[in-house]
Amino acid sequence: MLIRSFRLGDYVHITRIWQETGLEQTETETLDALAKQLAWDSDLVMIAEYEGEVAGVIVGTIDGTRGYFYRLAVNPALQGRGIGRKLVEALEKRFKERGVTRVFIMVNQDNKKVLPFYSLLGYEVKEYITLSKKLITPDTE
Repeated sequence: MLIRSFRLGDYVHITRIWQETGLEQTETETLDALAKQLAWDSDLVMIAEYEGEVAGVIVGTIDGTRGYFYRLAVNPALQGRGIGRKLVEALEKRFKERGVTRVFIMVNQDNKKVLPFYSLLGYEVKEYITLSKKLITPDTE
């Protein structure tokens, strides 16, 4: 297994994985969000290759000493082989190299089946309330 930074040719593969795992929003939102992250810090978008094929993806971002990751997904046919764990560990290593001291992830409350996976990696469920507001700009109406 190889963990590496994102390459442009990976886009088709990772969007398929996001679709298969239910993580894709609209194609436009996905492309916009990924493009912004790649422009900001492409080394925090990491890919797992398994037997020469794109098998998983994780997207990270940093705010000061806090690291965040989201859209961790592994091809459903390849889950259970440690690919997700290796992606998280590789991103955590990059976070540490950049001075991150705490990592946060958000899990949709309808996706509680992933909590044991994160627990095995040392993540604890914290009681937070997340508030969200969609901002409409003139060009997105």
